[in-house]
Amino acid sequence: MNFLLLVATPERKTKWVDWDYMERRRTGMQLGIIGLGKMGGNLALQARDKDIKVVGKSRSEKPDLVKEGVQVVTDYDSFTSALEYPRTIYLSLPAGKTVDQVLDELVPYLEKGDVVMDGGNSFYIDSIRREKKMWEKGIYFLDCGTSGGLDGARNGACFMVGGKEEGVRIAAPVLKALAVEDGFLYTGQPGSGHFTKLVHNGIEFGMLQSIGEGVALLRASEFSLDLAAVFKNWSHGSVIRGWLVELMEKGLREQGIDNVPSYVEDTGEVNWLVQDAVDKEIPIPVITQSVMELFKSRMDGSDVYRSIALMRHGFGGHPFGKDNHIAHERTASRIAGV
Repeated sequence: MNFLLLVATPERKTKWVDWDYMERRRTGMQLGIIGLGKMGGNLALQARDKDIKVVGKSRSEKPDLVKEGVQVVTDYDSFTSALEYPRTIYLSLPAGKTVDQVLDELVPYLEKGDVVMDGGNSFYIDSIRREKKMWEKGIYFLDCGTSGGLDGARNGACFMVGGKEEGVRIAAPVLKALAVEDGFLYTGQPGSGHFTKLVHNGIEFGMLQSIGEGVALLRASEFSLDLAAVFKNWSHGSVIRGWLVELMEKGLREQGIDNVPSYVEDTGEVNWLVQDAVDKEIPIPVITQSVMELFKSRMDGSDVYRSIALMRHGFGGHPFGKDNHIAHERTASRIAGV
């Protein structure tokens, strides 16, 4: 069985590449996942729904996942021994030093030709460095930008994957199975997957900001508007229809907005994008301003930021209000350039 991938070539053109990945039957596919939190756990459940064998490495027991057929272990020896060669391993970890620590712990148990994918929001320069280090040991390292939030992890995600083509050949069958239709893209050289996801996150920030500002305008008008009904209407045929608009309606109906804290947390990735744009002298005023507005949310209550908090909670399970763990991740997740 052949899959077609849209490849972004170094020449910045796109072409269709016909790869015969499926040397194994679909039911013979396997995936190792390190990190069985909200994203990793939901990916594991989706994989099991699709008859993919899943072995998870976790620091704690996961009875709910075990009940669904996920094999959960707590040590690397058991983890790698349960996966057939070449192993395909997905890291669902917070960006930063945790990724390097896990790679250092994992590598002694791997063989040349195994594939490790970083599915988190790592800084792309860090991913380029890690790929070089892993390839010195003959191990493929893929930077696997992952989008779609918790719902995507559970029901069909969007993957942007950078790395050596040979490694992508090995991982592609599993990723294609876990992606929505047209939700898998091989972006090319190492680092390109996480860079593409970084730009995606910047666009996301700008969209969230504009929707939140729209909510503030609607609430401040002289009209008695049913905001949930407005967003439902906008989700059907309007130019701005989309998932974020749908999430705004859902949040308004289920929680309202008055009691939502206006303090919006984030893990800092879009700050990197703004700095990258400054370094390259590329003007990105909307994305930059959306970061500034996020900072403002931590100083003053506003319907704009309550709206953004509602949508972020809807797609990613992000907490309402201040969260010390995420605040720490914001300062610790980028390594390159520190």
